[in-house]
Amino acid sequence: MIETQVCVLGGGPGGYAAAFLAADKGMDVTVVDVEPRLGGTCLLRGCIPSKALLHATESITATRHLREWGIAFDPPTIDVDALRNRKDKVVDTLTGGLGQLARQRKVRVVNARGVFVDSQTLQLEDGDPSTYEESSRLTFEHGIIATGSSPAMPGLLDIGSERIWSSTEGLALPEIPQRLLVVGGGYIGLELGQIYARLGSAVTVVEMLPSILAGADADLVRPLKNRLGRLFADIHLATKVAGVDDTGGGVKVTLDGKASGEHEFDAVLVAVGRRPVSRGFGLENTGAEIDDQGFIEVDAQRRTADEALVAIGDVAGEPMLAHKASADAVVAVETLAGEQGEFDYRAIPAVVFTDPEIAYTGLTEADAREQGVDVAVSRYPWAASGRAQSIGRTDGLTKLLIDPETDRILGAGIVGHGAGELIAEATFAIEMGATAEDLGRTIHTHPTLSEATRFAAEAYYGIATEIYRPRKKEP
Repeated sequence: MIETQVCVLGGGPGGYAAAFLAADKGMDVTVVDVEPRLGGTCLLRGCIPSKALLHATESITATRHLREWGIAFDPPTIDVDALRNRKDKVVDTLTGGLGQLARQRKVRVVNARGVFVDSQTLQLEDGDPSTYEESSRLTFEHGIIATGSSPAMPGLLDIGSERIWSSTEGLALPEIPQRLLVVGGGYIGLELGQIYARLGSAVTVVEMLPSILAGADADLVRPLKNRLGRLFADIHLATKVAGVDDTGGGVKVTLDGKASGEHEFDAVLVAVGRRPVSRGFGLENTGAEIDDQGFIEVDAQRRTADEALVAIGDVAGEPMLAHKASADAVVAVETLAGEQGEFDYRAIPAVVFTDPEIAYTGLTEADAREQGVDVAVSRYPWAASGRAQSIGRTDGLTKLLIDPETDRILGAGIVGHGAGELIAEATFAIEMGATAEDLGRTIHTHPTLSEATRFAAEAYYGIATEIYRPRKKEP
């Protein structure tokens, strides 16, 4: 048998982060992953390729925007093969770097499907047998389960048609359909829908709930919905798919709701969420337990009900985000090393990489109402920002949720150009227990969009220079 101190099952952003940290702490580590390259869904067919395509296609809308400034360009010609190859090159570069880092840290990488025989043994199947030619079994002292998640595909839509895509097929850019239906108004559907709309598809979004991005703050969603309303052909809310049929030349879709009736599309992109990968690899042969939603149950140290196993990332519960998986990894490895690790973060930022971007961290107003937490809300519209005006992006808003008793920052939301890059300051403020006065007295570079965070803090006290708010209290 192959023996190792720590076995990491899954090579995504949680898995490889855990493996590398464990190796840095002097442990003997083996990663087992069915994928031939490290990176997981995020790097291979999720976060990274989608952001590469969003960046590339953003230039199309940017050139149209410049017409207002007297700068015009010819309509772009799109070489789909070149675009696809450039996206793949980004992925190849990053996966190659992870492989090199694994070798430098002496982390053994086994390309195989790992199936639990018991709590400390994996049966190795398929993949590349040359990576585990010593034995088809791997034994270990500690196991870290990082199997991630997969796209959900409702049975109604799973008819075996090549014209019905999950996010995986959508990111592969099989074609640029003339008419594309996106099923799901969450962040995956909106990001991919925006990519295809920029490339020339007439994109229709259907969402069964009464709003897009149902879990996000309504103040943040409003500017995005207005912009997408001009980019997409249609957005149908409170509408669901009642039937699909591949006609050979397209897909006939029956909708039920505010847009009831039959509609024709060239392709359908299904983006209705993701499901944890917690079954199909012998977890029942261990003491780990799965909850009703399919997540492996863990405690604050990421320990499962089996003392030999910890679980991290998407498979260990919401939020299903790559950076949460990486944070999980640190806590899990600290736990295995006998250190005082605990997953107890006040704020986990989330970003929707649409245009405009939406980012939020800590409490939202809905969270505060549900938890009975009293908050004061301070808003700063980007129309008052010199930087936003200079780049023609005044559709933004920075919003802070503040404890009215202590003035501590409890939550923050930003909608606007580059919001994903701006949210880190608010996350840090929440983690450090900073007050609105702390943010307001921190000097920010002028003119920048980051100033909006400072101005939102000043607006809470009624002393923001660029906008007028009645003064409420002394800082």
